[in-house]
Amino acid sequence: MSDRRPHVSGDVLASRYELADLVSESLGASNWRAVDRILHRNVRVEMLSADDPRGDNFLQAARRSTSVTDHRFLRVLDLLQEEDGVHVVVREWAKATPLSRVLAQSPLPNRRAATVVAEVAESLAHAHDRGLVHRRLTPHQVLLKESGAVRIVGLGVATALAPVEHQDSADDMEAYRAADVNALGKLLYACLVSRWPGGHVDGLRAAPTVHGHLLRPRQVRAGVLRELDDICDRILEPGRHPHDALTTAEEIARVLYQAAEGEEDLFDEPLGYDVTSPDLLRMDPVVEPSGPPPGLEPPRRRPKAFAPKPPTRRERLATRMQSMTHGDRALILLGLVTAIVLSGVLAFLVGRESGRQGDPFSQSAPDAPVRVLPVERVVDFDPQGGDGAESPDQTGAAIDDDPATGWRTSTYFGRADLGGLKDGVGVILDLGAVRQVEQVRLRLAGTPTDLSILTAPATTTTLPRSLDELREVATLNGATEDLSVALPRDARTRFVVVWLRSLPQVAPGEFRGEIRSVIVRGR
Repeated sequence: MSDRRPHVSGDVLASRYELADLVSESLGASNWRAVDRILHRNVRVEMLSADDPRGDNFLQAARRSTSVTDHRFLRVLDLLQEEDGVHVVVREWAKATPLSRVLAQSPLPNRRAATVVAEVAESLAHAHDRGLVHRRLTPHQVLLKESGAVRIVGLGVATALAPVEHQDSADDMEAYRAADVNALGKLLYACLVSRWPGGHVDGLRAAPTVHGHLLRPRQVRAGVLRELDDICDRILEPGRHPHDALTTAEEIARVLYQAAEGEEDLFDEPLGYDVTSPDLLRMDPVVEPSGPPPGLEPPRRRPKAFAPKPPTRRERLATRMQSMTHGDRALILLGLVTAIVLSGVLAFLVGRESGRQGDPFSQSAPDAPVRVLPVERVVDFDPQGGDGAESPDQTGAAIDDDPATGWRTSTYFGRADLGGLKDGVGVILDLGAVRQVEQVRLRLAGTPTDLSILTAPATTTTLPRSLDELREVATLNGATEDLSVALPRDARTRFVVVWLRSLPQVAPGEFRGEIRSVIVRGR
């Protein structure tokens, strides 16, 4: 084990790449947003310890990925071998929103769902033709840019970070390609109904089943186009379609592009979206690099020779101000200005008084230093269990600073995902007051573990009792025993939940998770 200190924000690799934000840690590798000091742009930096026996596979997989030229995969820009104790792969940085964040609020319209999954399928078909597979395709791996363009991350990562002793055979590669195709069906299902077939993934609830059989999308949500429902079933249930099952990514891309061009009423007005740009849901395809195309039915413009001279900015402002000073509008304007001034004065007085009384929302300033936050108590969280409890007598061991003890789950049999009995279990950390939480440091027992970090709204003052009262702010799959999870900058909460979704094996057919230490850092 190397004694070299772990990398932190501000470190510079190869006198060029300055680390900015830790994005995630998975399978022993860490992903960072970094700044290229030479080209003055953001890049994605993937790092693996130079002592790791998988280092050669890690670099070789990055070199092989350059053969995939599809623009929707993030390109490899640079490779650094044994730089400051780590192997480094530098990729493009996509300023985009994960599809999982969009689906957590509402499903996609039919036409947009078909277009997004068709683009992902087309990209995977390109990768499969060159002998590369994804193996871990979920909504979190698909990004939507503000222009509406689709980007895909994680290509070949699972293969690059697999154990060194395992050599993929031809049968293994065939199984990986089949798994990618099945994941495309699950991705389409999730886009249509905001549920994930087979379990709780990326903050999405498990898709409903009846007697062990998955319900079709049209049985879960009204308005799903029949053609898309049929395509989804042909991917996920090929046995029910012996003559027209979809078994390759190329076939899926073709039928979805055809479905997206239909004339039917596609219920293309979703409700309740709160994302950075409405273009994330745009239904027209994006052609790159020439930029987004015009609308589906663009208005016809008059020839410039007949168009009147447009008014200047000053003329437009003068016209608007003049229209607001006539008749009743003047009185309305005066009333609005008076109301705004009174509101500002009241807000100032209330805020000053609340600050004096110790309002929890005023206790952390934006420029306060990041420090270890005190945990007032730890409570077990098992909302889907029969008795609602999971080792409640051991919760204190998770914060007792003793690395030999911890909070353990029950032992589950047969499957790592808690025997298929529930979506997960965990512990609730009560910080005593609302804090700005920035990082959760965990020490686990055994690998691998799939986990999520959940938080309660800042207005919550009592212990959460169900998943509906929480939101997922971070997800890690295949986590190692020692990890650090960075949270979004707007994570203000009193209650932090460490939610274990898949447990390590402790004996043949037996699975159990253990949290030996948890530290919360913030302001």
